[in-house]
Amino acid sequence: MAAAVFQGNTLIGIGVTGVRKLGDPIKATISDQWHLGSDTKAMTATLIGLYVDRKQLHFEDTLGALFAGETIDAGYRDVTLLQLLQHRGGAPGDVPADIWSQMWADGSAPGARLKAVRAMLARPPAQAPGTYVYANAGYMMAGAALERVAGATWEQLIQSELFAPLQMEGCGFGAPGSPNAVDQPWGHATSGNSLIPMQPGPSADNPPSLGPAGTVHCPLASWGKFLGQQLAGARGEESLVTAATMQRLQTPPAGGDYAAGWIVTTRSWANGAALNHVGSNTFWWADAWLAPSRNLALVVVSNAASPSTGPAVDAAFGPLIAKFAP
Repeated sequence: MAAAVFQGNTLIGIGVTGVRKLGDPIKATISDQWHLGSDTKAMTATLIGLYVDRKQLHFEDTLGALFAGETIDAGYRDVTLLQLLQHRGGAPGDVPADIWSQMWADGSAPGARLKAVRAMLARPPAQAPGTYVYANAGYMMAGAALERVAGATWEQLIQSELFAPLQMEGCGFGAPGSPNAVDQPWGHATSGNSLIPMQPGPSADNPPSLGPAGTVHCPLASWGKFLGQQLAGARGEESLVTAATMQRLQTPPAGGDYAAGWIVTTRSWANGAALNHVGSNTFWWADAWLAPSRNLALVVVSNAASPSTGPAVDAAFGPLIAKFAP
């Protein structure tokens, strides 16, 4: 397990305990890379925000317009980009089994993401658009729409538009580390009460085409550079995107609490509004809390996602809050 605290863009506390791989003595370090799972979603939303600011995309753009020329079920045609980012676009909570199998078979082949999205859009929505259902598929759709507009892959865009300008060194995609080596933490599968180390490689993460929904890995210090931008935007300060765009990204729809990559809530220790998101590919766990009024970001990560991981991560926030947000 590792944890870090940031005041704005400044790292003010970091620590790690445990080993990189169960059964191996090599200890985890504060500079190690951690799989962020669905905490990737805020990055994808911010990428789209950049293109909104450039007037190349609009939050109100519909799937019918974004995928003009494709076969799209009538139920999806009026779904907007913002609805996808807020998990209200009718996308299935689980990618259909046949499409999921094809995503595994296609791996990192060019066009695998668009192929999967085309297959889903050709079918009716899983529920009425406007209904909240957490859906990785919706972020795949949003990412594929961005790729069509930008003329580059989501992976290329996130590297050129986020990782490079923010100097997020050591960030990448999929399980970190090298096969047959313990040069980074390994994720761990759960079997009953046992943890099984997952060798870095394709089987240690979801299919690459899921990318916009959750395949980024980062060292904590680098992740903090992105979170600092999110904090700045929440405080109405200068960030990668305009204040108006960040407000749209961080504001949930009426009656909901999920914005674009963040759950918006309140906490007394945060002095009001707080933004939270948990990510997991079932082998890793990443949990982030932002407290805009305190200009603080707190994160805790683990290279396991067993039934005890969530409670253990939650418990780790207590001492962090007591020390850095008393």
